Order: sequence, then structure tokens, then C-alpha cells
Amino acid sequence: MLKELEAWAQQDFRSLNGQIEYLLSDALKKQKRSRGKDTKSDFESEN
Repeated sequence: MLKELEAWAQQDFRSLNGQIEYLLSDALKKQKRSRGKDTKSDFESEN
């Protein structure tokens, strides 16, 4: 999996850490959309 992420990061002109951060951010955005607008995520509740 690491090699695949590295290759994907190179294609998008990102570092491996940048690619992982991008994927995690995208996943969190998608999760928020699927939960609905009325429900806050655990992260939002803590901050």
C-alpha cells in the first residue's frame, strides 16, 4: 500500500505526507456530508 501511495503522490506532485493528509481530509469531508448538516462530528464537538 505504501508503494501505491508514493506513486499516487508523485502523480499529483505531492509528498507522501501531503498525499496522506489530502486523503484523510477528503475522507473527513465525505463523512460529514453523509452524516447530514445537523449532526456535528466528534472533532467539531471537541473544539
